[in-house]
Amino acid sequence: MLPVFRSSQFLQEHLLSLSDFYRQYAIDPEGGYFQSLLPSGEVQQGSVKQLVSSTRLAYIFAQVGLRENNKHYLALAEHGFSYVEQVHFDPQRQAYNWLLDGHQAIDKGNLCYGLAFVMLMYSAAIKVGRQGAKQQLQHCFELMEQRFWQPEWGLYADEASPDWSELSPYRGQNANMHACEAMIAAYEATQDSVYLHRAITIAQNICLRQSYATDGLIWEHYQQDWQLDWDFNKDDPKNLYRPWGFQPGHQTEWAKLLVMLSRHHAAAWLLPCAEKLFRYAMEKAWDYQYGGLYYGMAPDGSVCDDEKYFWVQAESFAAAALLATATGKQEYWSAYDSLWKYSWQHFCDSTHQPWWRVLSREGKVQDPLVARPGAKIDYHTIGACLEVLRALEV
Repeated sequence: MLPVFRSSQFLQEHLLSLSDFYRQYAIDPEGGYFQSLLPSGEVQQGSVKQLVSSTRLAYIFAQVGLRENNKHYLALAEHGFSYVEQVHFDPQRQAYNWLLDGHQAIDKGNLCYGLAFVMLMYSAAIKVGRQGAKQQLQHCFELMEQRFWQPEWGLYADEASPDWSELSPYRGQNANMHACEAMIAAYEATQDSVYLHRAITIAQNICLRQSYATDGLIWEHYQQDWQLDWDFNKDDPKNLYRPWGFQPGHQTEWAKLLVMLSRHHAAAWLLPCAEKLFRYAMEKAWDYQYGGLYYGMAPDGSVCDDEKYFWVQAESFAAAALLATATGKQEYWSAYDSLWKYSWQHFCDSTHQPWWRVLSREGKVQDPLVARPGAKIDYHTIGACLEVLRALEV
């Protein structure tokens, strides 16, 4: 018998079971979190710490701790805050180390994508009342402003060399999408309109201006002048951070963010744009034979990557619930139920609590780890449950 996926009790129990897995197995007493975990909780490569996973798990512990009024979770969040602050951050370079082996930096690349999650983390730190968190948030925003913001385009550049001397010519929507997410969180934590205005600017430029030539859909890759780059990673459609093709999961993730923005900003385009992006994903990328949303779609409408990723399904059920509550349309609840039914049966089966990271089209597990540095830490799944609960409880 399937759970009632729209039930607040189900969502609460699910996010707590996921969080409890990380509470039990992910805490590194030497600092930070273990980020490579088997379903049993057994740690693999325990010393390897990646910035995005470090910040995401700290964010999760903070949000769950706040919701549950649980001091233990809040202490686990502080364990992560301090590791990012003291080990990931390099005061000499004024930069956050991308990848660490213990306390040694093994990749000092500067990515706007990483800084966006530092901002998100400090937004949660403000909410839990951490001393100095507001200043840390502002410092990270100013770092992004100084190093990546390009006012002539109203968007962020993507990557800089370790010493900040060279900016990559690559431009991408993904870093900007997560920057928009971080700005919404920063605004909600501080009520400072600077962050809200920045979120709106990014959303307008990615979802309206940059999608003008793609029939309103979000393409991933751009050249230095923000012209579409149709060929970037065409031979590498499974690239972890920069896959080729239209990403159905990013259409729905943007749909979610646009609904979140509509809570604070009354622009008439937000909800219609969110609906269009979500409907594209469900109509064009749903696998009617095996269920679930495909990972990648080619510009001609064919499937270019038929694997099923956990985050795509999670972001999509969150978007469906937010659209359902914002518009009152039943079709979004139907999509929500379909996404959850598929995910429940294939991603979170009874043998483990965390979702599998990636499945074949037919549902075969493709990665034995349920946590992997930079690739999965159940941020999307727990975050999606939190967002649906927020929408249901308004």
